[in-house]
Amino acid sequence: MVEQDTPIDAPSEFNVDVILKKFAKIFNTPSAPLEIPESQLRKLCMATREVIMSQPALPELSAPVNICGDLHGQFEDFIEQIKIVGTPPEQNYLFLGDYVDRGKRSLETICLLFAFKVKHPEKIFLLRGNHECASINRIYGFLRRM
Repeated sequence: MVEQDTPIDAPSEFNVDVILKKFAKIFNTPSAPLEIPESQLRKLCMATREVIMSQPALPELSAPVNICGDLHGQFEDFIEQIKIVGTPPEQNYLFLGDYVDRGKRSLETICLLFAFKVKHPEKIFLLRGNHECASINRIYGFLRRM
């Protein structure tokens, strides 16, 4: 998934819509390869961090909210769920953690969640599960895939 484009310190613009368009291209074939430059992934992570840090640790949500848990890198299943239920901003989501590990496409799963969070910060909320820590990532292999 990670495409080397420019040195990490090289300037490049970040636009979450560009990343979401790349995901949209594979929406009907979620097993298709997805190429996003490493520099853009880094900027997506930083943008996501900024959004999450600006929000309260305990979000107050209004119904209706779709509650989802334990994606574990099952990207294809995640895409099917979105197709059935709907995407933000049409739907509100609360994800209960455990986004990575076990599944083959953990990076794609977390990146799509991050892109949704940056684009629609009041429509998608991400809680931290036990798989969102380095020790568990080491055990289940997410760190090796990075």
